[in-house]
Amino acid sequence: MSSFTVRAARTSDVHAIRDLVRPLAEQRILLDKEAVTYYESIQEFVVAEDSEGQVIGCGGLHVIWEDIAEVRTLASAAQWLGKGVGKALIKELVRRAQDLGVQRVFCLTFEVEFFERNGFTVMEDQSAVDPAVYAELLHSRDEGVAEFLDLARVKPNTLGNTRMILQF
Repeated sequence: MSSFTVRAARTSDVHAIRDLVRPLAEQRILLDKEAVTYYESIQEFVVAEDSEGQVIGCGGLHVIWEDIAEVRTLASAAQWLGKGVGKALIKELVRRAQDLGVQRVFCLTFEVEFFERNGFTVMEDQSAVDPAVYAELLHSRDEGVAEFLDLARVKPNTLGNTRMILQF
C-alpha cells in the first residue's frame, strides 16, 4: 500500500466521507447521517488520503462540554484496515482536543480492542460528568450527547456499543 496523510476535511470531502460510512451504517456499526449534517459539522472532521488524493479514512471530534469531547464517525476504507489509518486519525483528533483544552475524549464503539490499543479504557462509571453538567447537557439537541448520557430515546442506536474514554 502507498502512504497516506491526515488533514482537515473540506466540504468537497463530504461525498467520500458518506461513501466510507455507508457500508458501516448498513452493518449497524456507525449511524448514517444526511449530507447536510456532514456539511454543518465539516470543521470537526479530519480525513486520511492516499498518495493519489483518495479519501481513505475519516473521523470527527465533537466537543460536548468544557472538558469532554466525542470521537465520532471514525472509519477507514476496507482495504486500509490494519494499515495505521485509524490510529493516525485518532492521534490527530486527540491533538485537536488537547489544543481546544479538552481533558477527556470518549467514544461509543463496537471496536473495543482498537480503542484500547489507542489508550482508551472502558468507562466503568457511566456518570462521567457531575450532576450539574448532566442537567445542562440534557438541553442539547445533539444525538451524540444523548447517546453519551445514555438517554432512553437513543437506546436502539447504542445497543451493543461500549462507552470508552481517554483522559489526558
